[in-house]
Amino acid sequence: MIMDVEEARHIRSSSELNVGDEIEAWHNGKLFHRGTVTQTVKAVDLFWILDSRTGTRRLIDAEALVILRAADPGTAKAASRAAARTPAPSPHMPLFQAPSLAG
Repeated sequence: MIMDVEEARHIRSSSELNVGDEIEAWHNGKLFHRGTVTQTVKAVDLFWILDSRTGTRRLIDAEALVILRAADPGTAKAASRAAARTPAPSPHMPLFQAPSLAG
């Protein structure tokens, strides 16, 4: 049963995430980061969080870490409702953007 719960929380790709989702990033059985998703770049499977422990923005590599939805579903639901009420700029952007030629 515990394994089923862990499997249901497991994120395999940043394409499964939305801005406002609460996640945990684990490596070798240790919690490295926990926070709210602020931006995703699905093409290269990277995303940023606002780390709840340090208050800093962190780039997370979904291929290098085990990503789980946060254990407290109430927090994630509240964040999703708040994000739905407040329109935000598109969180999906290219890693590199050509400079503008407008003068």
